[in-house]
Amino acid sequence: MVRLLVHWVLSALSLLLVANFVKGFKLSGFGSALMAALVIGLVNGTLGLFLKIATFPLSLITLGLFLLVINALMIKFASIFVPGFKVEGFAAAFWGALALSILNLLVRWVLSSSSSSGAEQAF
Repeated sequence: MVRLLVHWVLSALSLLLVANFVKGFKLSGFGSALMAALVIGLVNGTLGLFLKIATFPLSLITLGLFLLVINALMIKFASIFVPGFKVEGFAAAFWGALALSILNLLVRWVLSSSSSSGAEQAF
């Protein structure tokens, strides 16, 4: 449970970081970032999962690059529901999705390496 909360907070911090670097990707504060991270996760877990399965052949042909388009659409869709979170245009959503993908990869790597090193210390 703690790991899930840590991942949620780190995802919100990633959103804030992306908002500082991607033009058209705007967040009004940390509360909006927390809500946006939650909504993006829910949208990706439901609608995004369906779209990824439905467009699997296209993703295969493009070597996975089409997944960035789906992630951009999910971010744009999530911005409709979260007050204080605005994505202006598809380009901002696309570059935000790319940046978030890289940051989430780093977050997962940090979380997995910290949990494996803790297990090694216990033995």
